[in-house]
Amino acid sequence: MKRIVEELRWLSREHLYLRTAAGVLDTPARRASDDGLVIFSMIGTRVLYPYLVAAKSLHRQLQRGRFAILDDGTLTDDDKAVLRSHLDDPEIFAADIDTKACPTYSSWRRLFCLLELRRENFVIQLDSDTVTRGPVPLLAELIDEGRDFILKGESETRFLSLPDVSALARANPAADKPPLHVQLAMEMQMENVQIAGHNDLRYARGCAGFAGFAPDPTGSELAETFSAEAVRLLGYDQWKQWGSEQVTSNFLIAQRPDAALLPYDRYCNYWNEPVPPDMAFVHFIGTYRYNGGVYRQMTREVIDQLRAASV
Repeated sequence: MKRIVEELRWLSREHLYLRTAAGVLDTPARRASDDGLVIFSMIGTRVLYPYLVAAKSLHRQLQRGRFAILDDGTLTDDDKAVLRSHLDDPEIFAADIDTKACPTYSSWRRLFCLLELRRENFVIQLDSDTVTRGPVPLLAELIDEGRDFILKGESETRFLSLPDVSALARANPAADKPPLHVQLAMEMQMENVQIAGHNDLRYARGCAGFAGFAPDPTGSELAETFSAEAVRLLGYDQWKQWGSEQVTSNFLIAQRPDAALLPYDRYCNYWNEPVPPDMAFVHFIGTYRYNGGVYRQMTREVIDQLRAASV
C-alpha cells in the first residue's frame, strides 16, 4: 500500500510539473548553428516538454550549437514536428544503435550514438531533467579549448587513480551490503583494470546526465575495451545492469588529461536541499525530482526568460 501511495504521489507531482513545462511551447524557437557543437539527448514522448526546457535554456545561455536527439522509440510524428519547430530541425536518430559487445540498454545506445557524433564534433550530453538558469562562461571556455567535462556526482568528487578509487569504494558502507549496485561493484574492481597502451588510468564519480566530449576520431574503441574489462572482472550479467554506462562515461572522460570537473557551486545535482540563487545549472535526479516544487519553480523561471529572449 505504501508503495502505491508513493507512486500516486509521484504521478501527481509529475502531472503538475508537466502542466508548467508545457509553457515552453509558447517560447521562441532556437536558431541552431552548425559550429562544431552538438547538444545531444535521448528522449521519448513522456519527457518532450522537460527536454525542450533543458535544451532551450542551455542553448540560450551558450548561444551556440545545434541539436541532435536519439529517439527512445516512443516519439510520435507530432512530437517530431514540435522538435523541428522549436529546435531548428534537429537530427533525430532511431533507437536501433549497435552497441557491439557492450550492454544494450538505452543509455548504452545513447553513449554509442554520442561517441560517433564526437568523431567530428564537440558533443554535450544533456539529460531532459536539467535546467540552465544563468550564464555558463566556463562551458564556453571548455568548448573553445576542446576539453572534456563532467558534472560531479557530489561536491567532493575528484579525479583519482584507479587504486584510490577501489580503496574509496571498499570504504563505502554499502560495500558490505550485497547485492551491490553495478557502479560500486565496478569501482571496487577498478584497481584491477588493465588496458594496453594506457598508463596512469584514473576515474571520477561523475554524473552522465551532463557531460562534454571533445572531438575524438577513435569513436567507441576505448568504451568497448573498458566494457570488456568490466565483463572480465564482474561478469556480463552484473555489468549489463543499469548504471554501467555511467561508469563507462566517467572513465572515458577521466582519461583525457585536461578534462574538467564542473565546480559544484555553479553546476549541481538536486538532493532535496536548498539551491543557492546563483546556481547556474541544476540536474534534478529522479529520487528527488519533484520534491519541494523546486524543479517546477525553476522551470517556470527559465520559461519566463525564454519568452523574453530573442532567438
